[in-house]
Amino acid sequence: YQRRVRGLKNKQVNQNQEVTDKSVQKQKKAVQNFKKSGTKPSGTTSSQSSTGTGPRISIIYGTQSGTAEQYANKLFVELTSTFKSSVTVYDVKNYEPDNLITEEIALLIFATYIEGTPTPSSEFFYTYMMDEAQSERNGNLLRNVKFSIFGLGNTLYGQNYNTIARNLDHALFRMGGVRVFKKGEGDESNDSGASFASWVKSVKNSLAKNYGVELKGEESKKKKVVNGKKAKKVKQAKPQEEATLVNDVDSDEEPNKEKGEPLLDLEDLGGALKQENGTKDPFDDDEEEEEDEDEVDEESDRGKKMISETQKEVLTKQGYRVIGSHSGVKMCRWTKSMLRGRGGCYKHTFYGIDSHRCMEMTPSMACANKCVFCWRHHKNPVGKEWRWEMDDPKSIIDTALEKHLDMIKQNRGLPGLKEERFQEGMKPRHCALSLVGEPIIYPEINKFLSMLHSKGISSFLVTNAQFPDKIQDLIPVTQLYISVDAATPESLKIVDRPLFADYWERFLGSIDALSKKGQRTVFRMTLVKGYNMEELKNYAELIRRGKPDFIEIKGVTFAGGKRNPITMKNVPWHHEVIKFTQEVVKEVGNDEYEIACEHEHSCCMLIANTKKFKKDGKWNTWIDFDKFIELQASGKEFTSADYIAPTPDWAVFGHQMRGFDPAEFNFRLMKQQEAAAAAGTEVEDTTTYSNAGC
Repeated sequence: YQRRVRGLKNKQVNQNQEVTDKSVQKQKKAVQNFKKSGTKPSGTTSSQSSTGTGPRISIIYGTQSGTAEQYANKLFVELTSTFKSSVTVYDVKNYEPDNLITEEIALLIFATYIEGTPTPSSEFFYTYMMDEAQSERNGNLLRNVKFSIFGLGNTLYGQNYNTIARNLDHALFRMGGVRVFKKGEGDESNDSGASFASWVKSVKNSLAKNYGVELKGEESKKKKVVNGKKAKKVKQAKPQEEATLVNDVDSDEEPNKEKGEPLLDLEDLGGALKQENGTKDPFDDDEEEEEDEDEVDEESDRGKKMISETQKEVLTKQGYRVIGSHSGVKMCRWTKSMLRGRGGCYKHTFYGIDSHRCMEMTPSMACANKCVFCWRHHKNPVGKEWRWEMDDPKSIIDTALEKHLDMIKQNRGLPGLKEERFQEGMKPRHCALSLVGEPIIYPEINKFLSMLHSKGISSFLVTNAQFPDKIQDLIPVTQLYISVDAATPESLKIVDRPLFADYWERFLGSIDALSKKGQRTVFRMTLVKGYNMEELKNYAELIRRGKPDFIEIKGVTFAGGKRNPITMKNVPWHHEVIKFTQEVVKEVGNDEYEIACEHEHSCCMLIANTKKFKKDGKWNTWIDFDKFIELQASGKEFTSADYIAPTPDWAVFGHQMRGFDPAEFNFRLMKQQEAAAAAGTEVEDTTTYSNAGC
């Protein structure tokens, strides 16, 4: 038996060149296929590197939102400050998969995208590796490569949690790669930063202890620390647990140390060899190592803070003021604009709010969707239900007002600041519950809303249409929105990327629940070119089903970011939004809806129900806020018709002001006048101003 094994080993070593040639040919074929599909892999180029001695270390990352890239850069700093080895960082989109054969130590950081798929930048590399791992005689391709993988995912996606990292880990091992350390897994909903730090620490320990990587200066004098004890069987640590070093001798997936040769795929003898050294095939369906990894322990998260320290740090840098363990407030740019008399937001034009007296906040930063156009860059947590510790609604409101007023005060001294507006801004009148996340899942949302109203503050609440029962149980709000980002199950899945498997049923249930509300209701539609502007008939069906008072149709806002799938090509022009709005009205028919208002600056249009809000040919889309507060406090039933107010002429669609309040300072017109004066010409003002102001 042993002689036969040695003979087969020698025979397979002679096949090395043949396998490598086959790999190159397969890559060429893969490149051709990707060319046909419009995705062409580029040559290998590094994003940063350092020189040194000893084994070369390569960091390869595949990212969508930029988290994997951030971690790769952190790992680069950790390794270059600890070891003498040269370290190079590669974005996988600029990395030729065939070059992995030549690596000495490869550390991979990969995120899992929608439904367990690779990120767009990782797709070629991942497809190539999966194909190679399942080819004949794959067991020697990476025989000289030491590797470890860290995956980024979210346990709320169930069986798709960290699928890409897990599959790559299996594939590289199957191709003969030697694990420096078992894979690490970061859970976005449970502070992936802590898991990453633990993985980095363990990888560094393993490199120093087992693979001849030299330490720098004082580091070489320190005692090498190995976490945990020698274990005969290693199971994947939970994301929040500190990983345990794989023992090279007793691991159940032992690298073959004889002459540096890898584990061999020896067909009939393969099973006997695995039984001999205790190794299981990583591609076996019944592998014990993965036995319970897909189970999400919801109870273990209960009582924890929603926002991790890492998320809090990122959100704070983005300008959020985090409140307690799950809430936040941030100043809207339109608040600052109206403090200076330079115009209000579209809600000012459509409904008459004073933008400088509006507080934008949320009692829950967690969301059940990861929309492609989210301008928060997905830095907030996600969740399908409330499973965290809960703050008292009174403390949330009091702290939110305190932090909001503090931000208002910081505008003191701002060029153009109007003192009267500043004093008014210190007395908030409106609250837009649309900052980030899903406010409706906060367990005390009704108590929260009642407290807001008791302070004379109106409520504009936005929900992502995934919690129909919460909508049904909601007390009256000034205006209730649901986001209608697509009109078919297929497009909604692509645009909103919902966590729920029954997302479409929940979406329709939310529309049905909205239709039964007596107060003002709104469909909020965000148009993204190339994603959701081709479903007019389907949108019309949803409008007839939900019977909203209003439909806001807005062009998507480009939020920047080099990892953002939305680019300026996906942002519609205002004239395109107008055309789409007109077509929606035509498709709904029955003269039940008409275009009421526009706000050109926000690329936003308003469709309103004619029977409720058009009286004697005049629109009444504005809100009598004092009347709403009075009606809400009375405890009696009331409808949206009970607190309407006339819409000023300048806000109506077709007016030359295009939704800009003439009582405000038109900065753009001033610039035109300055340019005309410099050129010795005049700007003809053909605008007809209305006496109706804000």
